[in-house]
Parts: sequence; structure tokens; C-alpha cells
Amino acid sequence: MSRRTQGPDVAAAIAAQFAQFIAALRADFLPEAMPPVAVALSGGLDSMVLLRLAHAHGLEVCALHVHHGLSPNADAWRDHCAAVAAELGIPFDWRAVVVAKGKSGIEAAARKQRYAALGEMCRARGAGVLLTAHHLDDQVETVLLQLLRGSGPAGLSGMDSANRAPGLLGDERLAVARPLLSVARADLEHFAREQGIAWVEDESNADPRYARNALRHQVMPALAAAFPGYQQRIARSSAHTRSAQRLLDELGEQDLHACLAGDGLDLVRVRVLSRDRIDNMLRHWFAVRRLAMPSTAWLAQMVAQILSARDDAQVLVEHPDVDVRRHRDHLFLVPRRPDLPGMRDPEDAGIIDKHAHAFHWNGETSIAFPDYGGVLHFDPAEHGFDAAWLRGQGLEIDFRKGGERLRLAHNRPSRPLKMHYQASGIPAWERGRLPIVNAGFDLLFAAGLGMDCRHVTDGPGRIALRWESATPAIPG
Repeated sequence: MSRRTQGPDVAAAIAAQFAQFIAALRADFLPEAMPPVAVALSGGLDSMVLLRLAHAHGLEVCALHVHHGLSPNADAWRDHCAAVAAELGIPFDWRAVVVAKGKSGIEAAARKQRYAALGEMCRARGAGVLLTAHHLDDQVETVLLQLLRGSGPAGLSGMDSANRAPGLLGDERLAVARPLLSVARADLEHFAREQGIAWVEDESNADPRYARNALRHQVMPALAAAFPGYQQRIARSSAHTRSAQRLLDELGEQDLHACLAGDGLDLVRVRVLSRDRIDNMLRHWFAVRRLAMPSTAWLAQMVAQILSARDDAQVLVEHPDVDVRRHRDHLFLVPRRPDLPGMRDPEDAGIIDKHAHAFHWNGETSIAFPDYGGVLHFDPAEHGFDAAWLRGQGLEIDFRKGGERLRLAHNRPSRPLKMHYQASGIPAWERGRLPIVNAGFDLLFAAGLGMDCRHVTDGPGRIALRWESATPAIPG
């Protein structure tokens, strides 16, 4: 409700608004058939009202509870939720989670664990929609917190009334809906008392050490005294900001489509854009890839490095989730992969040199080399190594040390591997993960390039070497 409804009409107004919300949810997210609906039930005022509304509306509903174990009363809260669900004849499920404080604090860690558990229970119960009891005061708190953190339009947009959150719930098919987002907490309390709904109080909600609680108990009462009805106005501003953010998303999608070349961004096209549009497009790119949104300072530093570096520079900017790299005037978001056991930096004298892995080929079609990140295949071919000759060789697989040369054809000169990689367009960050195969001092094969022609002949019974990485290379 955008305005406070007084007296006995409160319950009727909230119920009517809930019915309108569910009808809109069916039209926007569930056009065919309404699947079972799950209610995130903490036991507090808001979720208990939500459960009663969903039950009264005749929805096929189940109640889901997450036991965080952070309060000595957590068992009592779970038992209260189970008892209420049983009284209403509603299926009840719960999960216990272990919350470890991360870099973002205990609240963020608990939220992440809570939604992961809720997503798991939704899948187990076949629920297509998760209803949460966020209300108008929650929305205002969220917007104020984002404002105090210096957030941009995305943060100041607040919470959507309904959206999909695969990053939280672990499933693209699940929708999260917030039917009470425009209802003030005071109205929910009036509804609960009128309907005789009992709820539990989380004692941590009174702890001012948490930023949200400090706002709730110290700042928002002062705002209410000085600016009555401020919640509705902040929520209205948030709605305007969401509209502006949608326009930014549309522009970001258009710019991203125009600048994408394969899996990377063509920096020639990027440089045509204004700096604001570049930043907006990059944020949209990170959002599309479901990566943590970069800070303004990090983004500014990254753009400066990428756009100002010389053409042949091997630019690397580290992000918590990926490496941002430039190759041939294209920008790539490269998944960070762990070093392979057989890897070493040929230019780092401080790393102890490891011996190559010696092996013999005994006619196998393939040999797996997990320390080198893949499988070496031996394919029958008309152009390759003589099979009998290859069986008699003592072979070694290794990563390049530097100085190796490869001759791919008799009419071509022998060239350093680095030159071959450059000519083939293999990015520098992939070269260190491509092994080579030697027979004594002779280089026979370089993954990503091919076989050295000095021992290659034509005829029956020939074997061609082929490398298959366990994880696909990032296109260059």
C-alpha cells in the first residue's frame, strides 16, 4: 500500500493487494500454469503474515525455514515455524547452514547461505516461485544503505517486486517475488494483531552494530518525525531509478553487441564511445557474465590501463572472479584457472626446474597427462610419424623452457615457438598451458601448433599427434 490504511480496512486492503500481486505474477512470470509456491519463513512478523496470506489465497504453498545457528533461540524459531505450518496444513521443510564470516561480514555470509539453502529446498519441493516477506521499510533501508555506500543507479534501484536470481538460488528457473514490498511494517503488524498471528522476535534486530539496525532504530525514526511519509517518497524515487537503470541496461546491451567480436571486445569500437558509455557497457558485460560488479575506482583503473597501454603490451588486470586481459587490441575476461602441476615460468629463475615426464608410446590411441592438463591422442593418418619409429623412441612431455624451435613444413624455416604462437594468434596467457613432446633433443610436437616436419612422412601406418586440453582454451 502506498498510503497507510487506518482501522479495520488494513487487513482487507493487504489481502486485496496480495491477490493483485499474484495475478500480475502469473501474467509476467508464470503465463502457463502456477507451480507450487514456497514461502521463506523465518518466524518473524513479516514472513508469518506472508504465509497466512498465501494460504488464504488458496495457493499450493510450502513453508521453508533456514536455521542459521547464530542465536540460542534458533531451535525455538524453527519449532514455531513447523508448528504454524502444521496447524495450517502446509508442508514444511528446513535446512541448517553454517555461517562463516567472510570479507563482506556476517550478514552477507548469512544471506548467501540462506538463499542457497532456500534454492535447494525449492528444487526439492518442485516450487517455481519463492515468496519473501520484504516490505516497504526494508526497501527504504536498502536504498538508504546503498546511498550511504555511494552506490550508482543499480544499487539505488532497491529491490524488484519480482525477478530471477540464479546467482543466489542456483537455478535460472526460480523466480523470487516480494508481494509485501509496498506495505509498511506498521500495517503488517496491524494485520497480524487483527488476525491473531503470533511471531518471534530476532534479538539481533536490536543490535545497532549492524548497519541496517542502526538505520532502523536511530535514523529512520528521526526521518519519520521530520518528514512524515518519507518511506513512500523514497520508494517512489527508487522506482524512478529502476526505470533509469533499465534504460542504462538497454544502452549497455546495444553497445556490448556493437563492440563484441567473438568472446572479446574490439577496442577499436570501444574507443569510439564516451567514457560514461564505456563504463556502462563494461558493467553490463560483467553483469551478463554474472561476475562481481567492480567498484568505480577499480573500473577506472582497468579502463585506463587497457586503453592507454602500448599495442604489444601484455595487459593483465586482476578481478576477484576473472583476469581481464588484452590481446591484439581485444579485451577478454579470462576465467582464472589453477596452475598445473607440470607448469613453471621459463623466465622465472627463482622457480626450481622440474623434470619432464618421460614415457613410451605402445600403440595406445591416447594417453592422459593430468599434470599437463589434457590428453595426448595418437591418430592414424597418412601424414605423420612412422608408427614403428615412434614406438622405439623415448618420449618426454613438458612445458616449454624457452628457445625451442619448430619447423611445420619443409618449405618453411624453423622458427621459435614464440613466433609460431604469435602467428597463430594464441594469446600469451594460453601459451604456458600448451605442452610439447620431445624425442631426446628433437622437438616432435607442440600443442596448438602441430608436428615438426623433420620426422613426418607420408604413407600407411603413420601417426599424427593431437592434444586435447581438459579445459578448453580461451579463444584469441
